[in-house]
Amino acid sequence: MADTLTGPLPQDPDPVPDFPMPRAARCPFDPPPGLKELQERGPLAKVRLWDGSRPWLVTRHADQRALLGDHRVSADTDSPGYPSKAAGDGGDTKFGFIMLDDSEHARLRRMVTAPFAIRRVEALRPVVQDIVDGLVDDMLAGPGPVDLVEAFALPVPSLVICELLGVPYDDHAFFQDNTRTMVHRDATPEQRGRATREIAEYLGGLIGRRLADPRDDLLSGIAGRVRAGEIDHRTATETALLLLLAGHETTANMIALGTLALFHHPDQLALLRDTEDPALVVSAVEELLRYLSITHLGRRRAVTADIEIGGRLIKAGEGVIMANEIANRDPEVFPDPDRLDLTRDARRHVAFGFGVHQCLGQPLARMELQVVYATLYRRIPTLRPAVPLDEIRFKEDAFIYGVHSLPVTW
Repeated sequence: MADTLTGPLPQDPDPVPDFPMPRAARCPFDPPPGLKELQERGPLAKVRLWDGSRPWLVTRHADQRALLGDHRVSADTDSPGYPSKAAGDGGDTKFGFIMLDDSEHARLRRMVTAPFAIRRVEALRPVVQDIVDGLVDDMLAGPGPVDLVEAFALPVPSLVICELLGVPYDDHAFFQDNTRTMVHRDATPEQRGRATREIAEYLGGLIGRRLADPRDDLLSGIAGRVRAGEIDHRTATETALLLLLAGHETTANMIALGTLALFHHPDQLALLRDTEDPALVVSAVEELLRYLSITHLGRRRAVTADIEIGGRLIKAGEGVIMANEIANRDPEVFPDPDRLDLTRDARRHVAFGFGVHQCLGQPLARMELQVVYATLYRRIPTLRPAVPLDEIRFKEDAFIYGVHSLPVTW
């Protein structure tokens, strides 16, 4: 990419649309129509945020990957022009290394990389299978209908991340309640800050106990870095907070929303339910990640030096938002992108981001979803929604998209 332009710049469209944009009621699985219109109009557009700022919205797959891999694009929320999601966004506690730039980002990330290596994650597959089977057994043994979110979608990743981190599962209600507040778009800065502090204090206390009494878990590994003087207690707590939040909230929403999407595509549900081909399960997970792209407020960055991309000059100090849900519907990369096709090769999706900041836990998330999607519909082949679509409340009010509840029967 060049740093300067040789010709005149096109003018910004007027009026500048607000972001995020309203979703179409007709299909809650599709990105807002306004995003598709902006993508068809051009690769970049100015949008207006809650505070009146006007960052660039990047809608095309290739441009997002280019920017996410560019060292002139900063993930640090303190960088000039960084487009915040809401008032009080960030606060005193940062979500670990994802809000830092290299080399500090790379140094901290390396400290927790090993447990998420593919080989280590695959060793956990039997544990996840036992968790999933146990929860399905409980559903089948109890009365119906049941809320799939509370009975299955939330417990699966919560149990897994508690096992990995060494967090007592008996405390799962505490951290689920607080993390819901942390990702609630309409929570006040005071509410979000209080929830963040409470869960940070909780994790900080656990790390303190691991300093005195190490165990075979990830929190003990993080505490060991504190003991060795590589990080301080606050950084350790922020890292644990990131792993706990990312380790259950996103996967839980993918389980429930993915199930609902399959209900509304019965041919694809039948294909997945009846298959004995592990490769099709892997393909299905990638396609559902592409199709749903549940982080719907975009990956946000600040530009630290002028960049030309898509025929526009993004200046140093301006913000950019990579709307991954529309990049994952880019017809240049995914033909007929609004169609759910579990046999599609969707591996180039950006649901986990791209570049040095792409999701550390993606091997774990993929494995959990593979186990869930390969087990739930096979074990309960008549699983179906217990209420009409128009009675289901979608998380339009959260940073991570999904459903608040999903009543199911069989």
